[in-house]
Amino acid sequence: MGVFPHRIKPVAMLLVMLAGWINRQQQEMIEYLQEENKILREKLGKKRIILNDAQRRRLAIKGKKLGRRFLGDICCIFSPDTILRWHRRLVAQKYDGSKYRRKPGRPPISRTIEDMIVRIASENPSWGYFRIEGHMKHLGYNVSRTTIGRVLMRRGFDPDLEIRKRTTWKDFIRSHWETLAAIDFFTIEIHTWRGLMRYMVLFALELRSRRVEITGIIPQANGQWMKQMGRNLSDSISGFLRGKRYVIHDRDPLFTRELGQILKTAGIQVVKTPKQSPNLNAYAERFVWSIKHECLNKLIILGERHLRHVIEEYVRHYHHERPHQGIGNCMIDPFDQGKGEIVAHERLGGLLKSYRREVA
Repeated sequence: MGVFPHRIKPVAMLLVMLAGWINRQQQEMIEYLQEENKILREKLGKKRIILNDAQRRRLAIKGKKLGRRFLGDICCIFSPDTILRWHRRLVAQKYDGSKYRRKPGRPPISRTIEDMIVRIASENPSWGYFRIEGHMKHLGYNVSRTTIGRVLMRRGFDPDLEIRKRTTWKDFIRSHWETLAAIDFFTIEIHTWRGLMRYMVLFALELRSRRVEITGIIPQANGQWMKQMGRNLSDSISGFLRGKRYVIHDRDPLFTRELGQILKTAGIQVVKTPKQSPNLNAYAERFVWSIKHECLNKLIILGERHLRHVIEEYVRHYHHERPHQGIGNCMIDPFDQGKGEIVAHERLGGLLKSYRREVA
């Protein structure tokens, strides 16, 4: 037992010497890094060093392991208190539950609910907030009247119910679609033995089907002629406006009070478009554009008889052979098709063409 301590002394001495050497090496490395940091800071001058969150996090984790005393010995860019404050903030962020806390007040409604409120209000302008609230509740959405009002005002709806109750032109057309027609004029210059003359063509159009009737063709319409046209249109047996409740026309003076009275007697209410608003009789205007650009503007019309023939041929083409985008790109009254060869049918010397299968 007495020999064992004598044999350990050289080993212990060697370990002490080795530890001292390693400690001295570490201290020299620390002193070198400190001096390097001082030189870098001198180069930067008084400019503040700004770190991002990731850099602060790295220094905070390393600095916490050393403790404040050692940090005070080696830190020369940031103070020990600064590094430890970063660490405390890092710990606080880990246990921060504020993002899970609901803010005061009602939670915001989803985009789906908001769109549904706007849809119901758009499709039913006369409905108030109470009624919209009831329908939303029926659909499974618990939304208050205040929220409904706030959503509608934010999306551009007028809060005044009386203003919202006013029927728009679009709503009027849609709600009377089945019983609505339009009448209008278009003019065409033709060559006659007396020279170039302007003729007026009065036509009527059923909005739902796009069916057209040429009511009359005359060089210059007048009140008496218009009264007769009104009787023809409203005839209870063969009149084009039979069964219609409303007819739209513009404010042309030729649409006289007497004409309106004849139509009213037949149970047809006249709806006049506002001044300078041809787009509000758009279906009639579209027919005028079609017959002129597809037919009349491409021909030199020689006399009234020729004009009547051209218009008659175009109307047949319009009804039986021409697809219409407004009714699903279908024809108004197509001819029966067979199962034979596909052939082209021409009108007015090939100006108007259509294709169909021949009947075997």
